[in-house]
Amino acid sequence: MVIIMILEGKRVLVTGGAVRIGRAITEALQAEGAEVVVHYLSSQEEAEALSQYTVQGNLLSPDDCARMIEASGPLDILVNSASLFTKDRLADAFPERVHREFQVNLFAPMELTRLFAAQAEKGAVVNLLDRRIRANDPSALPYSITKKGLEELTRLSALELAPGIRVNAVAPGPILPPPGDSGENFAEAAGKVPLEFFPTPGNIAEAVVFLLKADYCTGQVIFVDGGQHLLGNGV
Repeated sequence: MVIIMILEGKRVLVTGGAVRIGRAITEALQAEGAEVVVHYLSSQEEAEALSQYTVQGNLLSPDDCARMIEASGPLDILVNSASLFTKDRLADAFPERVHREFQVNLFAPMELTRLFAAQAEKGAVVNLLDRRIRANDPSALPYSITKKGLEELTRLSALELAPGIRVNAVAPGPILPPPGDSGENFAEAAGKVPLEFFPTPGNIAEAVVFLLKADYCTGQVIFVDGGQHLLGNGV
């Protein structure tokens, strides 16, 4: 017997759900009939255009994390999509910059997951990682560490929160150029991809929806990167 989570009518919080990959995840969940609470930091117009349910919050603030969960709930699903990306090598990894990246990419998802689990006996969490968790990229040192830490959080929280709450993750490869980048040299900068094409935000959203529906999966990481993680370093 195949068992899947029915997403119709489920209440979902998607962090960073107004733009880029977060937007694609929001739209995919809405297509499944879910009620999506779109979290945003400054993209209020985009968030309100997507959903009647929105919540503003700064993931640098633990108080804002608590307020977001309280304002959004009761929740059935949490998608930790928002992240902060800097191309910092060790020489540029000043404490203030590193702390910001750790807070947004690791500590905020941990706190949101903790608060989500406190208000939900059953449900699911999906974290957004990065194909760099299978490589060593010194050009984005703090970011890489935060995403590797989030992978460990995914597995540890999957164990702790079972059987009521499942926790999984999606690890994208190159999808979109950074905000403000024209993308003219994106393909060259993004590196080799065995499948020879770059995934789309919609491909990431499909993987998120799959993991949310798959009641038999927890502690799993799905790479959506055209196989780039298989190449390791130097891509």
